[in-house]
Amino acid sequence: MKKITALCTFLLLTLTSYSQISPIGGKWWGILDVGGRKLTIGFDINANEGQGFMEVKEQGAKGIPMDVRKVTDDSLDISISSIGASYSGIRVAQDKIDGTFTQSGMKFALSLQPGEIPVNRPQTPQPPYPYLTEEVTFGNTAEDVTLSGTLTYPMMHFRYPAGTIPVVLMVTGSGQQNRDEEVFDHKPFAVIAHHLAVNGIASLRYDDRGVGKSTGSLERLTTQNNRNDAAAGIAYLRSLGKFGKIGVLGHSEGGTIAFMLGADNAVDFLVSLAGSAAKGIDVIIGQNAAALKLSGFSDAVITQYCRALEVVHMDRINGVTIEDSVAYVDAVCSGNDIVLPASLKSNLESVVASANDWFTYFLGHDPSEDIKKITCPVFALNGTFDMQVICKDNIPVIRESLPENPSSQIKEYESLNHLFQHCTIQNCLLYGTIEETISEEVLEDISAWINSIK
Repeated sequence: MKKITALCTFLLLTLTSYSQISPIGGKWWGILDVGGRKLTIGFDINANEGQGFMEVKEQGAKGIPMDVRKVTDDSLDISISSIGASYSGIRVAQDKIDGTFTQSGMKFALSLQPGEIPVNRPQTPQPPYPYLTEEVTFGNTAEDVTLSGTLTYPMMHFRYPAGTIPVVLMVTGSGQQNRDEEVFDHKPFAVIAHHLAVNGIASLRYDDRGVGKSTGSLERLTTQNNRNDAAAGIAYLRSLGKFGKIGVLGHSEGGTIAFMLGADNAVDFLVSLAGSAAKGIDVIIGQNAAALKLSGFSDAVITQYCRALEVVHMDRINGVTIEDSVAYVDAVCSGNDIVLPASLKSNLESVVASANDWFTYFLGHDPSEDIKKITCPVFALNGTFDMQVICKDNIPVIRESLPENPSSQIKEYESLNHLFQHCTIQNCLLYGTIEETISEEVLEDISAWINSIK
C-alpha cells in the first residue's frame, strides 16, 4: 500500500510539473554574442497566428516581422526573412530556451528567457510628479496641422509673480518623433522638462506632426514645415499670457530650427543642443567620413567616396533628375576618376535612390546664414564624441557666425555623444546600451543659463 501511495504521489508530482509547462508564446529575450559584441534580442511570438516581431535593443530596431514556422510546448523555429536570419531552439526548462541564431550562414548560440527586454533608464521621471502638467493642443492653421503636447509648469509655480516664469518650446531632431523625443527607450525631452520644472522653468513639448496625437500630412515634408509647426508653438505660448521670456530648445534638426526662429526674432532666447550650423551637404559628408573610418576603411577610400558623395548631393541640390541610380553612379565614378569598392558603390546607389524632399532641403540649407541674423541670447552645446553633428565642424561655424552678445554662450562637452550621454568611444550604435539619458552637467548648465537671462 505504501509503495502504491508513493507511486501515485510520484505520478501526481510528474503530471503537476508537466501541466505547469505552458506553450511557447509571448515575449522572450536573450543576449547574442557576435564576435565580442553583445546584442540584446527580443522575440514577441504569436503562436496562434504563426507570426511575431523581433527587436534589437542596441540598434533601436523594433517591429521586425518574423514567421513562426514551428512552435510546440518544447520547441521553436522562427524565420526573419527581412534580415536573412532564423532561430531554432529547444525548451530546456520552463523559463529557458536554448537555440541557435543563424544569419548569412553564420551561427550563434542564443538562450532565451521569458519576458520583456529589461531596460534601465534611471533618469526617466516617474509619477506622481512634483509639478503640474497639462495636455494642450495648438495649430499650424496655414498647413492644417494640429499639434498635441504637454505643458509643464515649474514647482510651486503659483508663487511666481505673473508673467515672470520663463518657458521653452522643445523641438525634436530629424525624423518624426513623439513629445519625449523617445529613442532607444530614452526620453530626453521628458528628462529635460522634469529638470527645468524643478528649477523654475516651464516647458512645452509636443508630438511632431503625424506622430502620437498630432495630425498633419508628412507628404513632401521639409525642415521648413517643421519650423512652421514650432513657430505655431511659440505663438501659442505667447497667446496664453502666462509667461515671461519665451524661448526654444532644439536638439539636432530642432537646434537648426531654433536658429531659424532666432533669425526671425520669434523668440527671446534659444538653446541649441547639437544643432547643425554647417551647410547640410557638409554635415552629411562629415557624417559619412566618420562612419567609414569607424568601419575600418582607409583614408584613400574615404576620400574617394566623399568626392563621389559631394557630386551626387550637389546634383540633387541643383535639381538634376536621376532616373537610373545604377547608371548615374557609374557615370559619376567614371567621369571623376573615382574607384570604389563594390559595397560602397552599392551604398551610393541606395543613397541616390532614397532621396526625398526633406533630404534635398537639408542638403541645400545653410544654418550659418540664420545664425548671422540672431540678436537674442544663444546657448549652443555640442559633444566632442558626436558622430552626427560633428563638434569640430559645427562649433567653429557658430563662433564665427553668431553676433556678439554678452549673454550668449558656446560650450563643448568632452566625451559626450549626440544625445549628450557620456561615452568612451564614438559610436552611435551604443545609444541604447548607455543607461544615462542625458548628462546631468548639461541639464544643470541649461537651467542655470536660462535663469541667468534678464
